[in-house]
Amino acid sequence: MKKLTFEEAFQRLEQILERMNAADVALEESLTLFEEANTLIISCQKELAYAEKRIEKLVRNRQGELEMQEGNPKTESMNIEP
Repeated sequence: MKKLTFEEAFQRLEQILERMNAADVALEESLTLFEEANTLIISCQKELAYAEKRIEKLVRNRQGELEMQEGNPKTESMNIEP
């Protein structure tokens, strides 16, 4: 399975929720959907934590002005796998 972007994962979570709320969903399908949703939630949480760390680093580096690097805000890897 290919790695989904945050937006794709979030959209898939919405689809799963809709399907799980359907009256005709079988127990086994619900369990499979729940497992997929759990994986997607973990992935989204990691991506959000990574983004938060990048933002924190940007804010922490400010000393009156945002540090720039090649015309863009300076960022540093936080060694967090998204």
